[in-house]
Amino acid sequence: MTIGSEMSQNTQNFPSPRVAIIGGGVAGATAAVHLGELGINVLLLEKGPSLVNGPPICHLHAGGNLYREISEQQCIELLRQSVETIRLYPHTLNKRPTVIAIPDTDSGEPHDIIPRLEKIQACYQQLVDEDPRNQIMGEPRQYYSLYQREQLEQLSLLAQPKEPVTSEEWLIPFAKYADLDSIKYPVVVVQEYGWSVFRLAASAELALGSMKNCQVMTHATLVSAEFVEQCWQLIYVDIVGKRHQIEIDYLINACGYETGKVDDMAHYQRKRMVEFKAAYVTHWPECQHEWPEVVFHGERGTPKGMAQFTPYADGVFQLHGMTEDITLFKDGLVISAENSSQPVLPKYLEQKILEGWQSDALNERTQKAIAHISQYMPEFKGAKVGGKPLYGAQQIPGYDATLRAADVTFEDNNYARMEVVKGSSALEAVRKIASTWHLTDMQTGYSIEEQHPISMSLTASDIEYRAKQLAQERGYPQALAKFVGMK
Repeated sequence: MTIGSEMSQNTQNFPSPRVAIIGGGVAGATAAVHLGELGINVLLLEKGPSLVNGPPICHLHAGGNLYREISEQQCIELLRQSVETIRLYPHTLNKRPTVIAIPDTDSGEPHDIIPRLEKIQACYQQLVDEDPRNQIMGEPRQYYSLYQREQLEQLSLLAQPKEPVTSEEWLIPFAKYADLDSIKYPVVVVQEYGWSVFRLAASAELALGSMKNCQVMTHATLVSAEFVEQCWQLIYVDIVGKRHQIEIDYLINACGYETGKVDDMAHYQRKRMVEFKAAYVTHWPECQHEWPEVVFHGERGTPKGMAQFTPYADGVFQLHGMTEDITLFKDGLVISAENSSQPVLPKYLEQKILEGWQSDALNERTQKAIAHISQYMPEFKGAKVGGKPLYGAQQIPGYDATLRAADVTFEDNNYARMEVVKGSSALEAVRKIASTWHLTDMQTGYSIEEQHPISMSLTASDIEYRAKQLAQERGYPQALAKFVGMK
């Protein structure tokens, strides 16, 4: 792999067929890793300085447990996709469970979600029965557990082991710090694990760095895409403004929230939505426990929207609050117009993506996130701002804002657009691309591990080392890149 902004005009050193991927987020990077491992000649153009630097990622979404509003079928798809993705990126998980609590102010009831958990558990069991390597979230029989108030009160009296293993041991800090009067029972503990965006970026970068058939061009902005004489002619601009023209056989649009811009260049129409979101980095060093993730359900977009508390190393916690004052924005969900496939965000949100946050807005929203969590965990009000937000925009194909499981769509002239809403759908998307375009015979009869020997050779220590570098380079605490949870 070569990384940089310099490239010859015709790149004749790579034989056909050749695939260009536009965008180096989780979708584009995963596409490059998968196709590169299959021996396909890949060119990845990323306008930023490094790979996988987009919307916040904090958990795997295996089974869609955090979303009450999505369909059961989407939950099942996300479960399968998540299992396959972690087999590709085995060193990106933070193995700790997730607590789901229903506040007493919420209209839902804990037992409402149990039938879905049972269905997901059965599907997970089936995946493990089909292939034991699919057991990446613990024993299927222990996929979820229920706890009544009396059990939590007993757990609150215990000291937590240094390395918790059981659900009860992970529940101890929640039992100690949550306002047990403010929630309904039972509380659910599910084996929904954390996912590190920085170790994901490091995994993709290190794998691609070992592939001679892959070129990764950073600081490369596509400005033109035309299909001429049975091939795609692309023009991109490098970091110094120099224009480069290349010809390729297949074009994959993996531009995330800017997917519509390449659609417009290529003259394809597609309806979609774009939503800007942010998560907030906080520091709470006074609490020296190993935490599970904690989710307090709530109605999206209301002042009592879902509150999400995601633990990392060194007393660092990432927060979501599904209100318009915290994670969501009043005008942050936009739709495409008739004359363009690209939805247009308000200027102030585009400025956040391009230029970063003003300190007053950063502090104000982070403090609101702390207050939102503190209504259920009062002592958390002592937490402080721990860094700049994790933020960005995600695309949602079509006009259904609840869609979470999506992967790829195709047009003529060997053009595909990866439309993942959740990062775990990326591998599914690129596998469909390779199959539909008949790019390789190595699609059936081989396991994920056999298809990706370079990725499987990466070590946890090398990935964490590079992930910590990436966190520092991007201005975030290295704690967000460190392994936490069960070994």
